[in-house]
Order: sequence, then C-alpha cells, then structure tokens
Amino acid sequence: MNPITLIIIYFTIFMGPMITMSSSNLFLMWIGLEMNLLAIIPMMMKKSNPRSMEASTKYFLTQATASMIFLLSIILNFKQLGMWTLQPQTNNQIITLMFISLAMKMGLAPLHSWLPEVTQGISMQTGMILLTWQKLGPMSILFQTYQMVNPKILMISAISSVLIGAWNGLNQTQTRKIMAYSSISHMGWMIAILPFNPSLTLLNLLIYICLTIPMFMMMKSNSSSTISSMSLVWNKTPMLLPMISLILLSTGGLPPLTGFLPKWIIITELLKNNNTTLATLMAMTALINLFFYTRLIYSTTLTTFPTNNNSKMFMQHTNQKNNNILSPLTILSTMMLPLSPLLIM
Repeated sequence: MNPITLIIIYFTIFMGPMITMSSSNLFLMWIGLEMNLLAIIPMMMKKSNPRSMEASTKYFLTQATASMIFLLSIILNFKQLGMWTLQPQTNNQIITLMFISLAMKMGLAPLHSWLPEVTQGISMQTGMILLTWQKLGPMSILFQTYQMVNPKILMISAISSVLIGAWNGLNQTQTRKIMAYSSISHMGWMIAILPFNPSLTLLNLLIYICLTIPMFMMMKSNSSSTISSMSLVWNKTPMLLPMISLILLSTGGLPPLTGFLPKWIIITELLKNNNTTLATLMAMTALINLFFYTRLIYSTTLTTFPTNNNSKMFMQHTNQKNNNILSPLTILSTMMLPLSPLLIM
C-alpha cells in the first residue's frame, strides 16, 4: 500500500475515536464513528483473498447497520427535544435504540456473532486494532450516557457477554477467535460494573488493552494462528515462552498478576451493591476463561516435538523494535497489582 495512503488511513483511525471522545454533540460522535469505520475497511482488505473480503463485508454491513440505528436515535432525540445531546427527558425507547447500536459496534452479546468471524478473517495487526482501539469510541459514548440506559438492559447484555465469551471460547482452536471471545467476555465485565462504578470500567478497559496488544504482537511475530502452531513457539523464539504464559494467565485473571485486579475489584463492588448472584456467575465464568487460556499455555510450553534431536532448533531473533515495545507492555500486563492502591484511589 502507498505510504501516503497508509498515513492517511492510520491518521483517520486515530482521529475517529478522538473526535468521539472529545465531543458532547451526538452528531459529531456519529461522525467520529463513521471516520473510524471507513478508515479500517482498507486495512482489512490489505490482503486480497476471499477470507479477508468476506470479513470486510461482514464488518461493513454490521457497522453500517449500527451506525444507521445510532443516527436514527439521534434524529428522534432531536425531533423530541430540539437538541443534539441526550437529556433526562429523552424517551427510553430512543436511549435503548442507541444502546443497541453501541452494543452492535462493540460486539456485545447477543449482537456479537460478527466479531469472531471478522477477527478470524483479517490479519493479526488489524485484529489487534479491531479488538482494542475500535472499542474506544462506542465505549466513550456509553460512558457518557449510561445513567439514562435501563440497568436491566445493561445487566442482560453483561450476563450474556460473559456467558457466551466463556462457553464459546472453549470450542475454538483458532487463536484469533479465542481472543475475540475473550474480548466479548471482557466487555461483559465492563458493562456489568458500569451502573455502579464507571471508573472501574475505564480501569478494566485500560488493563484489557494492555493485555491484548502484547498477546497479538507475539502471535504475529510467530504466525501463531492456531493452538497447534503455538507449540512451535519454543522452537522459534524460546524467550517468548514465559512472556506468553504470564500474559495468558494474567488475561485469565490469575492472582497475583495484573489481570486479577479488575476482576477482584469488580466482584467486590458488585457484592457491596448486593449483586451476589451476578458476582458468583461472573466468577464462575472467569474460571472457564482461565481454562482455555491454560489450554493455550499447555500447547505453548508443555508440548514438544516427538524428537530429541537438538539440531532441529532454528531459533529466530525477534525484531529489536518489537522487543522494546513488548518488554514494558509485559511488565504492565503482569506486575501492576502492587500498584492497585494508587490506581483505585
């Protein structure tokens, strides 16, 4: 791809969520979401093959539908109040419509079915952008409007997301699909705590991004697209083995790693608000998530070739630039728990 074109695309992808996050006008928020949508489509179609074309088409149709519903809710709100911002007087049906569109854009259950298929059909780099940066715009809108959304709808979406993310992740052998269902599950945790303590939603989102980016970078450096291909990592880049294991355990929420922090605080906050059933259910689904992360670790570290011939080793040194980025991200992903008093003050 032409470097100038690539710079324009990346700049638009960067500016889309920035416009959405810094705006209080609903129409400008919609424009930011549209910039993001139109800029990432060429990134998805960079590899010209039927799989990426199919993923791009699915993504475009889903996001265009969500944008249409979002724009409809904006127009109905303007027709009712004559304002481009949501107010307490806004009709509940309009706010519900807006939440449905945002849930579709983020891949929240039960509007999640496009996310694993699209993630599987695109490259690792674009998948990383899809599961991290693309969440910021819709999440910022939801963060500004959550007080007007019916809490029952939020809870239904949160419970569906954590259940579907856990159960469907068990059946997968493709690493990108596993990361997609992991994303759905993490989004469920964020939505569950949003009505009670929105600052914990931001903390969870930050930690989720810090966990997902290095995982995708390591899978890209080793071309690990399936669980079976993860077993070749020790042969290519042995130094990545402990890093992959620690990040996967952290993503599963195993103490004393960083990923345990949001789960611990969210469950505590839910119990303070007398949501014992929801807290118990989410803790149980977290164990299911931890199981399929542990299965990935087993394939990576405990599975070896059926040979004792060391001459087959062909260690490849990873790019120094990637190492410079991976090292601080791995530290953040695994060792931030002692800093938790500073983060939640």
